[in-house]
Parts: sequence; structure tokens; C-alpha cells
Amino acid sequence: MTNDFYCDEVLNGKTKVTTVMETENVLAYYHTRPFYEVHIVVIPKKHIDSLISLMKEQDHMLLIEMMEVVSQVSARLISEYGASKIVTNIGKYQDSKHLHWHVVYGETIRN
Repeated sequence: MTNDFYCDEVLNGKTKVTTVMETENVLAYYHTRPFYEVHIVVIPKKHIDSLISLMKEQDHMLLIEMMEVVSQVSARLISEYGASKIVTNIGKYQDSKHLHWHVVYGETIRN
């Protein structure tokens, strides 16, 4: 297994997830081990290491598609709960070396 939970487990179906939204190239689903009351992860279906790896011109449309999904998921949380937080991690903060965004609401439920 590599250090990529999303490719190794989620995208190949080994770990079942509850989908929030899906497009041709992007998947948004409820985090399998949430840190917040509502914790949604948005990932590209193509492996990209991190945000700083996404600078190739051919990936620009994917970044736009991801941001559209992040925006729509955030809008749902704002509509339902009144707020949303969006986070991505890079470098040592990034446990899984696959670009992903956390769209969350509420208090942390674990550290």
C-alpha cells in the first residue's frame, strides 16, 4: 500500500463511502473518520499529489471542476447549518499524499 488512502482504498472501492456529490472527475463524500460534526472530503479521481503539484496546464480544468464541487458542497452546508470551513493540507500536514479538500461544519469531535 502506498501513502494514498484515496487511490488505494476509496477510488478502488475497498473502503465504502457515502457520496455527497460526484462528477466525471471529482468525488465528494463523508469522511470515514470525521474530525468535525459534518466532515466532507473532496478528491480528484485522478492521482495528484497535492495542490502545489496541480500547476500543469492540463490540470487547470480539473482544478476548476474541483472548486465547483467544493463550492456546491459548501453552499449545501451553509444552507443547512449557516456556515462552512474549507481546508487543504500540504507537506507534513498532509497524511494522504493525494490532493483533497475538507469541507466541514461544527466543532471538532476528535483530535
